[in-house]
Amino acid sequence: MRRQPPSLRKEHLVPYRLTVLGTGYLGTTHAACMADMGFEVLGLDVDEERVARLSAGELPFHEPGLEELLQEGIHSGRLRFTTSYEEVAEFGDVHFVCVGTPQKPGENAADVSYLDACIDSLAPLLTRRALVVGKSTVPVGTAERLSEKLVRLAPAGQDAELVWNPEFLREGFAVQDTMRPDRIVLGVRSEFAEKIMREVYEVMIDNGCPVVVTDYPTSELVKSAANAFLATKISFINAMAEVCEASHADVKQLSLALSFDERIGGRFLNPGLGFGGGCLPKDIRAFMARADELGVDQALSFLQEVDAINMRRRARMVDLAREMVGGSFEGCTVAVLGAAFKPLSDDIRDSPALDVAVTIRQQGGAVTVYDPKALENARKAHPELSFGTSALHAARDAHVVLLLTEWQEFCDLDPEELGAVVSTRNMVDGRNALDAETWRAAGWQYRALGRP
Repeated sequence: MRRQPPSLRKEHLVPYRLTVLGTGYLGTTHAACMADMGFEVLGLDVDEERVARLSAGELPFHEPGLEELLQEGIHSGRLRFTTSYEEVAEFGDVHFVCVGTPQKPGENAADVSYLDACIDSLAPLLTRRALVVGKSTVPVGTAERLSEKLVRLAPAGQDAELVWNPEFLREGFAVQDTMRPDRIVLGVRSEFAEKIMREVYEVMIDNGCPVVVTDYPTSELVKSAANAFLATKISFINAMAEVCEASHADVKQLSLALSFDERIGGRFLNPGLGFGGGCLPKDIRAFMARADELGVDQALSFLQEVDAINMRRRARMVDLAREMVGGSFEGCTVAVLGAAFKPLSDDIRDSPALDVAVTIRQQGGAVTVYDPKALENARKAHPELSFGTSALHAARDAHVVLLLTEWQEFCDLDPEELGAVVSTRNMVDGRNALDAETWRAAGWQYRALGRP
């Protein structure tokens, strides 16, 4: 990714030092980007191995452009990492909390125990005025509870103030989204907190980024509502794909026609295998669970169908692949192109591609998977699968090829070159990423979700 212009770096820094608690995907990105802007930043994690890797300039996951920023921040001295809460409390004026809120096992609700543990460890060490800024995606009402805990546990009392500042990062574009966000949302309770946050984000604001200053519950709901709307839009076009298949219509042409309507727009109106990852699926489920707790479960009942549509796409992909090989995977070799839940990422959490691959193997298929960045993670999670070293290697002797993550190298595949290594020229395009006529002209039987 092209580096951001030097103008993003502050020439006259406000006298605040930043800490970032939790160095996962969100925290590492935020820490490296704020250091690149000129702030002194100290990142904290309880995982000693992760802290050691980050301190050595090694990024534990794939994100375009981020490792360069990490290494520059460490080299400049503006970015360090630690396992010590005591060091964090002594160092920082503004503490960004970026820990995960995963789905609870066996239920839809979010697990906010990592947030509580973070506040429990940090608050008793805050002896002077400081802001604690939550960026995690949480059930509405969490900020109010954490604010009360913070004031109760901190020696600084009311001078330890909570701000809720949700993140809106897209994997694969995280550096861009941090440096040039499309909006900044601040849930604050004092003019002091708003002033400090505006100074921290001064460069973004000066570049025209809109700021929404609001209360705790509204700031929490912004992220939940945004993810719910996005998931609904994706599942809507995939529901239309189901109708298209039944009526012999073409969902790609339908999507194109809808995109010209200014009320609808074409972004995220791409039919295919549906969404996955560590955010969207668990966040809409947590949103439904919280609505149920608040007694307004009917307001979000539509999200149950949004989730169901999304999961049905995976089952339909397996069905299409089975149809292509004559009704059974027994004795068939299946090539799966893609393991990450989306391109430009090595994240395999709730990956539709891996879900399809595992299901086909369970039904008797010999599955070989290839992904440009996610193979190591996929191998650890699913050692029962076979893995290729390239798309051509994975497709060797395959009876059907499935394109399940739309990496550009897969979209650019030569149908003749790929056709030379497969057993049968069968392609199922799970992302509607290929030109159907080009592949059919090369002798491939081509199928895609929602298309004739």
